[in-house]
Amino acid sequence: MSKYSQSELNQLLWSAADSSRAQVDAAIYKDYALTMLFYKYISDKSKAEYAKYLERFSGDKERAEAKMRGSRFYLPAGSSFDEVYMQKDDDNIGEHLNIALRAIESQNRAKLEGVFSVDFNSEAILGNLDQRNKMIRNLLDDFYAIDLSEEKEDIIGNSYMYLIEQFGSQAGKKAGEFFTRHEVAELVARLARPRVGDRICDPACGSGGLLLLAGAEIEKSGSRDYALYGQESNGSTYQLARMNMFLHGMDSTHLEWGDTLNNPLLLEDDQLMKFDICVANPPFSLDKWGAESAENDKFNRFWRGVPPKSKGDYAFISHIVETLRERIGRMAIVVPHGVLFRGAAEGKIRKQLIDENLIDAVVGLPAGLFQTTGIPVAIVIIDKARAKGGEREGEKDILFIEASKEFKAGKAMNILKQSHTDKIYETFAGRKELEKFSRRVPISEVVENDYNLNITRYVDTFEEEAEIDIKATLAEIDRLTPQIAELDKKMRATLKELGIE
Repeated sequence: MSKYSQSELNQLLWSAADSSRAQVDAAIYKDYALTMLFYKYISDKSKAEYAKYLERFSGDKERAEAKMRGSRFYLPAGSSFDEVYMQKDDDNIGEHLNIALRAIESQNRAKLEGVFSVDFNSEAILGNLDQRNKMIRNLLDDFYAIDLSEEKEDIIGNSYMYLIEQFGSQAGKKAGEFFTRHEVAELVARLARPRVGDRICDPACGSGGLLLLAGAEIEKSGSRDYALYGQESNGSTYQLARMNMFLHGMDSTHLEWGDTLNNPLLLEDDQLMKFDICVANPPFSLDKWGAESAENDKFNRFWRGVPPKSKGDYAFISHIVETLRERIGRMAIVVPHGVLFRGAAEGKIRKQLIDENLIDAVVGLPAGLFQTTGIPVAIVIIDKARAKGGEREGEKDILFIEASKEFKAGKAMNILKQSHTDKIYETFAGRKELEKFSRRVPISEVVENDYNLNITRYVDTFEEEAEIDIKATLAEIDRLTPQIAELDKKMRATLKELGIE
């Protein structure tokens, strides 16, 4: 039995994670707080498992210890959270933490090597001795009070993602480096329509939330028969993704650290690994993405054209399309609207994708959904089953969904409610045509529009103004005229008393 409900654990962990932040930026502090959470989790689980072995072996510590060495995670003597907590008043508590975490990595090299990438003794990041000791002690105190030994993987994993989103809301534009807002990520995962047995990839996986949500779509059927793969260029974010997978019980997930565009690492037999499903929210219009070496790309990913060096959107699209399984693979990717209509090299690539009949749908989302940008964005769905020889080869239209008004206004950002995402998904899944919302457009019409995919070219959203009732308006003016005259009289009297008139 879990000790806490999901909401209780979310709030407890957020309070513990956020209470100690002072001089450290949220985008950096999150690495320390989330590392502390993961450390407490594996310590509590190991302590509970060791207690069970002791009971089973009638208090025989040697046999219990031997059994622990074959456990999911093995914590050597002196490295547990509780043991470090006992030293929290030492001036070198940051050093104690570093030593304990490195010892755990060393004993679990195959799984955990490098996962504790933060330095708890860094003056450059955490401040002087007094500052960093205060932060560390507060973190230790707060997490010590939370018992995670009985929490199931789905509950603790969900809480981890909740914390990432909370930190993301405080990190401003830096938030885009490590997470996609849950409701947007969930919609992308649904639109990709993963199925049992699929191999799923996110080539710009951040902290792994979108990957996990794609897997969760399959788990709705009661199956865990799928495989997750990801690559992330930011080192600390890559380690967050690894911890995220462990906390969700997805130990076999294959993650790589590196630049997908310049050094793709998800390979098989020295060729790009192929996937049934790809989902992604890559950085928008990435500058200096590596265009100078694209023509000589060893995997020939840019044969449709080399995107401009200052905008890497089509570089990510080109990479992903080449990693999809032929006549089977599908992808859903978040892009800025410029991808739909910009010309030159990007227009050439877009034309080729349309001529190949690969673009299945374009979904326009509201503005203000991300910390990183206030502009509206779109989701492009590509399906290789529409290519020559695929089961959908005969479908020669593109579904356009104009969902820019489907949101609830928030204080800082707009919000996609479940009713909004359900409407978008059901329209997509049924390829429905709804007035002023969606339309299936023949490829021939897109060609006539010079391969422009701007959604409002195809979905009429014009709202006629209500007809003015002239008689009623004149009657209202007649009614208000005496009131205006009376107010004018009173105002002039007041001004006269004040000596202004």
